[in-house]
Amino acid sequence: MISIRRRTLGVVLLVFGLSMLAIGITSYRDAAHEVEELFDANLAQNARLLEGLVQAPLAAEERDALLASLDSALQRADQADKRIAGHRYESKLAFQIWQEDRLLLRSASAPEAPLTTQAEGYQDASLEGHGWRVYALNNPERPLRVLVGEREDVRGELVTLIALRTLIPDLLGLPVLALLLWWAIGWGLRPLSRMAEQIRRRDPHNLQPLILHPLPRELDTIAGALNRLLERIRLLRIREKRFIADAAHELRTPLAVLDLHAQNALAAETAEDRREALDKLRDGVARATRLVAQLLTLARLDPEEESRDAAEVDLLQETREALAKLSPLAAERNLEMQLDADEGADWQLRVEPGTIDTLIQNLVSNALQHSPDGGTIRVTLAADDDRVALYVDDQGPGIPAEARQRVIERFHRAGPGAGAGLGLSIVDRLLQRHGGRLVLEDAPDRGLRVMALLPRRKELD
Repeated sequence: MISIRRRTLGVVLLVFGLSMLAIGITSYRDAAHEVEELFDANLAQNARLLEGLVQAPLAAEERDALLASLDSALQRADQADKRIAGHRYESKLAFQIWQEDRLLLRSASAPEAPLTTQAEGYQDASLEGHGWRVYALNNPERPLRVLVGEREDVRGELVTLIALRTLIPDLLGLPVLALLLWWAIGWGLRPLSRMAEQIRRRDPHNLQPLILHPLPRELDTIAGALNRLLERIRLLRIREKRFIADAAHELRTPLAVLDLHAQNALAAETAEDRREALDKLRDGVARATRLVAQLLTLARLDPEEESRDAAEVDLLQETREALAKLSPLAAERNLEMQLDADEGADWQLRVEPGTIDTLIQNLVSNALQHSPDGGTIRVTLAADDDRVALYVDDQGPGIPAEARQRVIERFHRAGPGAGAGLGLSIVDRLLQRHGGRLVLEDAPDRGLRVMALLPRRKELD
């Protein structure tokens, strides 16, 4: 896997290289144009110097002697002895001086034919297989015509050399720049490297927050997210350990009782004793099964990552179905269950699937357990535009006001006949997840009233 450092350096060098290429091409063109302009100006300057030299106020004999001397000097530039020539490009520069149709003077490298037929100014011409850049200067008073030319290959070579030399520092500086960028990117990523090294050396069981100071703003966000994740994992492990400890603690006694009943059944001498022991064993299995189901329900509600899918349900219909499941338990105790609700009210509610059934099962089961035989358990539903309320009233001994908050805690029992102490904890957790709340108060007649309040359109927290 490619590192961030190499990937960043590659992208930076690519962008910088493309930028340098675009800048270099533009600079090359600008430099070539300026050099061309300079050479053109030099051609014009040489033409005017030659014009002034030829037009000097001399006698005819002196003028002829001057022209002969110039011609002799120019002829030496074309000789084989290159030590005489001033420069290797000298023979590729040419000029001609014409007076009407008579060639007065020419350089050794110039042909006898006119370099150009253009009257005046610059022109690109082709002579003897070579391209020439020619400047023509006319003096109509004499009449005199000066032609100065330069071979295009010489000019092109000079332009290329001059322009490319302006790019050499950039080309030589690119490796140095790459090294500097490598160091700079490494220095900028050093906090990330320190963070990665600290995480790599960290004990897998160490879930304490990462301490990384100072941090750049970008890494501070990552460190915060990691610390929040570590905290959530730490809480999950605490809940897992607590669940295991709670399950072990709560199941120890029921399992011991089951083992005792099983031993009694095996040691029974009569069929009646054996049947009594087996009935107690069956009741113990039922209690243990209910305890395990409540523990699993509470464990499912604890983690923050569980499913949050919600659906529209009919509270009245769900309540009726849940009460129907509990009717055999009420019949065993000769208890009556009553449901009071306005049939025409809006009972649509958005909750997790199974929420209403779990609420009714735990609240009504508690009421059944604490109500005297022959009593009545009243379930009332109320609704308004913002929320719905579910009331469960029993006729039991009730709970003192100062103890009502404690009974909501897990494994807190409200009397010798209480269960595992998980029912109200499950109800309270379910209501919190839906943005609702649990309220305990005295029932209108006697006993305890448990109120479950749920908002109508509340997103799950």
